[in-house]
Amino acid sequence: MRDITNELPPVIADYIAAHNQPDPIAFLDTFAPDALLNDGQREFIGHDAIRTWADKEVFGDNLKIEPRRAWEHPGGIVLHAKYEGDFDKTNLPDPLILTNYFCITSGKITQLIILLNKTIWEPQKI
Repeated sequence: MRDITNELPPVIADYIAAHNQPDPIAFLDTFAPDALLNDGQREFIGHDAIRTWADKEVFGDNLKIEPRRAWEHPGGIVLHAKYEGDFDKTNLPDPLILTNYFCITSGKITQLIILLNKTIWEPQKI
């Protein structure tokens, strides 16, 4: 597995930038029209569902993400990122590090799974 923390694929860099600016139009443009997003075991499929989720939980909560570590995996890109914003932090760790599992096809995010893992795995440097 290759560490790509400092050389993220353009679509993931664009996703992060749109997330943090905030830019809802650019954010949605990073996803394929039929993309699947799973956040906290809740599924959102397609632009309309992802837009509704993002309006409330990304842009509504002023959510900002800061990449911490990213690497290529045979199934896609894995990104550990620190999350901050105006959301209920009750019983959440500080800092809040979530794992983002990206699948990318033709320069668009086709699947994104966001999880709070109990442990953060660190890839071995090769």
